Parts: sequence; C-alpha cells; structure tokens
Amino acid sequence: MRKLSLALAALSAAAIFLYGCLFPYPYRKEIEAGSCDPLLTIAVIRAESGFRANAVSGAGAVGLMQLMPETAEYVRAMHGYAKGELTDPAYNILLGSAYLSYLLGKYRDIDTALAAYNAGEGRVSLWLRDEAYSQDGKTILSTPFPETNGYLKKVKKNFKIYRILYR
Repeated sequence: MRKLSLALAALSAAAIFLYGCLFPYPYRKEIEAGSCDPLLTIAVIRAESGFRANAVSGAGAVGLMQLMPETAEYVRAMHGYAKGELTDPAYNILLGSAYLSYLLGKYRDIDTALAAYNAGEGRVSLWLRDEAYSQDGKTILSTPFPETNGYLKKVKKNFKIYRILYR
C-alpha cells in the first residue's frame, strides 16, 4: 500500500511538472504587477499570442495580449499612461490587463468580458439584446461567431489549468 501511495505521489508530481512545462508562466512579474486576476491574464496571453511578444494578427492586433491599436490608445488615455510600443511585453501587459479589468468590471461575468475582449464591446452589446445568445441581457451564453466560441473555450481551459498549477 505504501509503495502504491509513493508511486501515485511520484506520478502526480511528474504530471504537475509536465503540465508546468506545457503551461509556463512567463512575464510573471509584469502580469502580477498590473492584473486584477493574473491567472486569467496569463490564460488570455496563451490563447491570444502563444507568448509571442511580436505577434501581429491579420486584423492588426499586436503583442502578447493582441491589442488593437485603437483599443490600446483608448486604454492608455483612460489611465493616463505614457505612450509605448505594443510589442514591449511590459507595456502590452499593462494595457491589456487594464482593458481586461475594465471589461470584467463592466460585464461582471468572465464569459461576457472575454467575448468582448475577443469580438468587441459593440458586438457583445448586440448579442446581449438577442435571446439566442443571452437569456438575461447581462451574460453571454454563446455567440454567432465560431471563433469567439472557440476562444472562450480555450481561455477557460487555460484558466482552469493555470489555477491548478499556480494557485
């Protein structure tokens, strides 16, 4: 029985180590300095850019947290931050975390905030008024965009794993 317990403990430790390698936590200092929920922020970064600071999407989103330049400028001005480069990890995380925090405060629901982060606040406002996507006008159940639905699943899976590994 003791050997079985030791074997299971070793297997658990190995699994945690492996998951830790598969789900790293780079930029930890920058994330924890400015995030209302650091583990949600790292889950978003993993889904958005795969930790590539120079990532640029086809739509023009830039950096680790894949911020649209217009959104970044809005957040920068709202908080009075100095201008910087969106490919700078610390600056991108500062703005992206502030935007994510704003969305979480506005919607009070992770799924709805993440949908807005991915598809935009304007689209989420429309979806919240449509009973096909929201029962209560406050929370998103699904979206008409397969990409956004996949994004929600990916971020929530990442978030769940990061909470297990790093909480």
